[in-house]
Amino acid sequence: MALVTAAPLLLAVAGLVHPRHLTAATAGDWAGLHIVLLPVFPLLVLGLLVPLWGRPRPDAEGALTVLAWIGCLCFAAYYSGLDAVAGISAGTVVHHGVHGAAARLFATGDELGRTGVYGLAVASFATCVVLWRRHGPRVLPGAAVLFAACWSFVDSHIFWPKGVFTMIGFAAAFALLAAAASRPAEDAQQRQGPENS
Repeated sequence: MALVTAAPLLLAVAGLVHPRHLTAATAGDWAGLHIVLLPVFPLLVLGLLVPLWGRPRPDAEGALTVLAWIGCLCFAAYYSGLDAVAGISAGTVVHHGVHGAAARLFATGDELGRTGVYGLAVASFATCVVLWRRHGPRVLPGAAVLFAACWSFVDSHIFWPKGVFTMIGFAAAFALLAAAASRPAEDAQQRQGPENS
């Protein structure tokens, strides 16, 4: 459980100290925090990868697992781009008094971040479908919280208050999904009933 909740909880804590605005006074802290968080954001996908651990089978679940992996990779790559461009680069140029560059860096970073979150949403959907096929309706509470967190994440980053609660939402969703997936998988035929055997 700690493996899947550590990254979002760490990001929630970071959101409490994240500067609300990028100014000359906050630029050093802004860039420094994003340097520290650069390896943390990609770890958010552990909440999706851990319940799907293992080699994908050559069936629909396997295809959905690969789709989840691709979405996780998209998030890790593009959200890291947001961190590098709108976090580290924008903070650095403002800290050094370069005028006019930060707005363009933010625009580019926002595009990268949205693409990453959309990848995360695709990965979340694919993961939840696989887990629902394996474990039935007990994954629905975690899936509902996960989709709400993905929706919120599109424009919240980790800024207080919305972003912090978004990260807490991811932690709760991952914990619920991990708990649902930790119980023995239900066989599809067993869920359909003996009359369909």
